[in-house]
Amino acid sequence: MSANARRWVVLLATLVAVGVTARLGLWQLSRAAQKEAMQAGLQARSSLPALAPADLARSLEAAADQHYRGVTLGGRWLAEHTVFLDNRQMNGRPGFFVLTPLELAPGDAVLVQRGWAPRHRLDRALLPEVPTPSGAVSVSGRIAGPPAALYDFAEGEAGRLRQNIHLEGYGRETGLLLRPLTVMQSSDEALHDGLLREWPLPAADVHKHYGYAFQWFALATLFTGLYVWFQLLQPRLRQRRSHR
Repeated sequence: MSANARRWVVLLATLVAVGVTARLGLWQLSRAAQKEAMQAGLQARSSLPALAPADLARSLEAAADQHYRGVTLGGRWLAEHTVFLDNRQMNGRPGFFVLTPLELAPGDAVLVQRGWAPRHRLDRALLPEVPTPSGAVSVSGRIAGPPAALYDFAEGEAGRLRQNIHLEGYGRETGLLLRPLTVMQSSDEALHDGLLREWPLPAADVHKHYGYAFQWFALATLFTGLYVWFQLLQPRLRQRRSHR
């Protein structure tokens, strides 16, 4: 390959590398903007009056419009269907999300994210005992979707301890007719159940997108700088030295 052809190959490779890394940086910025817009919308929705229990969504479309609205529901816990989602963190500590369905009326239930419990230091499969009152209860919280799915190797998980939860499959497993949403229970010292309820904001991880964007733009700048130095400046410097 001639020297001229090599220069064109290097230029083309540099343009592709700069274009790809710059595009990835812009994509990360757009992801950050989307999450910030979503958080702003959810926070605005959270300031609305609490949703009436009778208005609780029954469809996925209606549920999405209710996310982060406050709500207070009356019903009874179905403690026998409590599940523990493993590998969940709160304040940087590993543990479980505790979820229990709340029966609103016969044939009508909603899954409640009751809070977080720490993992046993020696036996990670040992589940904590979570006090669950019987009889009628009042549960306050904010409407949300199901907990975010982690790496999912078994969509058909069953039992009390599992990695993720899928509302439709969980409904079929338990025989419950579940609303297409969950309720993140609010903190209340009177509960005395030992669960932590410091739920993260929807866009709490937005800073990572800015960090990734910086890295991609830095790579684009590096590729540009290397090309300018090795293909433009360095040859000219060598020419000047040779003419001295």
